[in-house]
Amino acid sequence: MEKKLDFKPKLFSAIKKYDKKTFMADLMAGIIVGIVALPLAIAFGIASGVSPEKGIITAIVAGLMISLFGGSKVQIGGPTGAFIVIVYGIIQQYGMQGLTIATLMAGVFLILLGILHLGTIIKYIPYPIIVGFTSGIAVTIFSTQIKDLLGMTMDSVPSDFIEKWIAYIGSISHIDLWSAIIGIGSVVLIGLWPRVNHSSLLTAHCSFLAKLPGSLVAIIVMTVAALLLKTYAGITTIETIGDRFSINSTLPDAVMPELSWEVIKSLVGPAVTIAVLGAIESLLSATVADGVIGDHHNSNTELIGQGIANIASPIFGGIPATGAIARTMTNINNGGRTPIAGIIHAVVLLLIFLFLMPLAQYIPMACLAGVLVVVAYGMSGWRSFLAMTRRNPKSDVTVLLLTFFLTIIFDLTVAIEFGLVCACLLFMRRMAETTEVHAILNEIDPSEDADLERGNLEHLTIPDRVEVYEINGPYFFGAGTRFEDIMARYGKSPKVRIIRMRKVPFIDSTGMHNLENMCRMSQMEGITVVLSGVNQKVESVLKRNGFNELLGEENICNHIDLALARASEIAAK
Repeated sequence: MEKKLDFKPKLFSAIKKYDKKTFMADLMAGIIVGIVALPLAIAFGIASGVSPEKGIITAIVAGLMISLFGGSKVQIGGPTGAFIVIVYGIIQQYGMQGLTIATLMAGVFLILLGILHLGTIIKYIPYPIIVGFTSGIAVTIFSTQIKDLLGMTMDSVPSDFIEKWIAYIGSISHIDLWSAIIGIGSVVLIGLWPRVNHSSLLTAHCSFLAKLPGSLVAIIVMTVAALLLKTYAGITTIETIGDRFSINSTLPDAVMPELSWEVIKSLVGPAVTIAVLGAIESLLSATVADGVIGDHHNSNTELIGQGIANIASPIFGGIPATGAIARTMTNINNGGRTPIAGIIHAVVLLLIFLFLMPLAQYIPMACLAGVLVVVAYGMSGWRSFLAMTRRNPKSDVTVLLLTFFLTIIFDLTVAIEFGLVCACLLFMRRMAETTEVHAILNEIDPSEDADLERGNLEHLTIPDRVEVYEINGPYFFGAGTRFEDIMARYGKSPKVRIIRMRKVPFIDSTGMHNLENMCRMSQMEGITVVLSGVNQKVESVLKRNGFNELLGEENICNHIDLALARASEIAAK
């Protein structure tokens, strides 16, 4: 049966029973989330290798599209820390034009994932892989911020992780003291702000101030401090956004990049990386939100909404976007319960962009680096990382560490490609392990066997020169090899080989190939193969593949009684 398009944006269902009380809650949540998103959008934009306004444009355009067309009531979208590494790498290799095209392609891939109902499949990527490349991204982000955090004067920063740290160590004498104080002070202030934030004194006197994020507070405090130091103390070594970028507060026109087949082919890898990373992060964020508000998001609609957002964002000069867990939780904690809050957050950012964006030129680069260092710490999930290395099987730990080090030493594209291949291999291995093959040596206990003829309560003895093997589970890749190992261990040149398949729910082409080879090899050795307890679904597959002619109709039996009777008849001859 053909599946219908699963595209049902939550906005349309949410506004059916919308009232003034819900709107006021969404309005407050939207304003607060917009303020929270501002410093992060600027920091993520700069760290990704683009100008600060592109980060805000991404939060405005993509955030609006995700709220309009997404499958979650409370998802807040925009640029995230996870994309910093991949976006920076694409710009370095392909330029801004290449990033625009790759993001457009990723948007198309995300829409296709939703149309093909693959939203739920994304959730089954193994947890060690997600933790591995998330922790790797966090370490990489941290390593890219050291220069600005400490105000180092360096000609250039190598892109390679190891070379980067060698360069940092070599430039340790070029640290600017005042920039380092601003950067480290920002980290400390953001870290201590939650304690101040929850103090009864602050909450009692200014409830709105208590809701401000530590990152915004740090930016305001350190920007004022840098201005005072420059004006009254003559400190001019603290680099600001205005020293590095020219700030533009006008909305860009929608521009479609020129596309060619050669460029599209060269950008398939980066586009797939953006799409997979965006799908994982957005669905993870939506799942976390569901657990808090007691709702269920539509994963296929969410992917289509993310795809639309990643098509719209680059057309207006933005970068890749996805659902952001931190901003989504801020939305929930401040009362947001419908996509209207996400729309208001985008409007708030638009107003800030149009009227206050020139003030961003005074923000110290060291302060933004401090904000990203805290973001990297939050992303690292070091507690989960260490817990997995101690408690999980060696195979999971190996995958975790490989993904982690591939992300750091090479890049995220390599890590995600490895992760996807590894996920498939792990799935195949574990599915193969669910199938058991064992030999029944002497007799069959009727109390343990459901396919014995009704009324037969006696133990069935296996005749001489007859072997009975039982397959328990799907008969596909891996099962055939295990079957051969068991036969090699117990086989003693029998006359008849009975294969019980009562617990085989299905058989695939690989299993069919292995079973056919085993039957033909047995016949060459003068051994008759009898199948027992084959269900209708498996039997129809066997018939289509000619097993009736290969074994004979009389050697495919409904239950073990008939199979043993047939084996006794053959052995007697």
